[in-house]
Amino acid sequence: MAASDSAHAELFTHLRPLLFTIAYEMLGSATEADDVLQESYLRWAQVALDTVTDTKAYLAQIVSRQALNTLRTNSRRREEYVGPWLPEPVRVAFDDNTEDASVDVVLAESVSMAMLVVLETLAPDERAVFVMREVFGFDYSEIASTVCKSEAAVRQMAHRAREHVQSRRRRFTPTDQQAEEITTKFLLAAAGGDVDALVEMLAPDAVWTSDGGGKVSAARRPVYGADRVARVAIGLSRAAAEFPDVRMEFSIYNSTPALLIYSEGHLDVVLAVSIADGKVEHIFAIRNPDKLATAEITRRISR
Repeated sequence: MAASDSAHAELFTHLRPLLFTIAYEMLGSATEADDVLQESYLRWAQVALDTVTDTKAYLAQIVSRQALNTLRTNSRRREEYVGPWLPEPVRVAFDDNTEDASVDVVLAESVSMAMLVVLETLAPDERAVFVMREVFGFDYSEIASTVCKSEAAVRQMAHRAREHVQSRRRRFTPTDQQAEEITTKFLLAAAGGDVDALVEMLAPDAVWTSDGGGKVSAARRPVYGADRVARVAIGLSRAAAEFPDVRMEFSIYNSTPALLIYSEGHLDVVLAVSIADGKVEHIFAIRNPDKLATAEITRRISR
């Protein structure tokens, strides 16, 4: 490897957690984020390093542009998706290589399943502007260059996106011991078929959203209300008990509690649980096998 190639690789590797986080938050897909980083590196490898004054800003802009191009291309595909589209679940580690969301609550919320689902309701350019401004603190001029809009237009987009997200976001609670206890208690009640106990642990307006992508069985529409969600949880628990060689494992995904359900050694379901004020408010059931292919890889994130 030539010295210049080595320098490019070293700089890119050092910033990879940040670059992955930008791409993942813009796309909601770890697989697509990896593809964006690969394409971005090929572009970066052609850049003369002595022309770059701020490596972090330069690389972030390359990745942001590539992610936005992918996001624009995928918009039509998302509209044609079978059933609800949920982000790929990721097991994240922060800069200190722990899963402790208290290290950076803003970053933890930005990769939470609930936040990523809200970001899906933004137009591609608005999503890019929101992520670059609200999470990573880019200047409006830098964002304008990335999305090829005027700075005034970017300010307006940022304002609209911020209001849109704030009107839909729920209060984020970083994962802690209480969250794990609530999740464990909930799952035990589901396994025991105790509807009343489950309803007591659910927020009245709780939601269950499943993503099978048309490739495996999953509800085609979200389920609303504590009683109905409780019955879905019991149904899944009973169905899981009939899986061959079933195994369940508690984990943390997207900075929130999650249950992994394995069948014959293969990951079959990731249940990401959103908790607020001591109640389970949303359960995201990801079953699309394409979205579980790399789900067990730990991804370092940063901002």
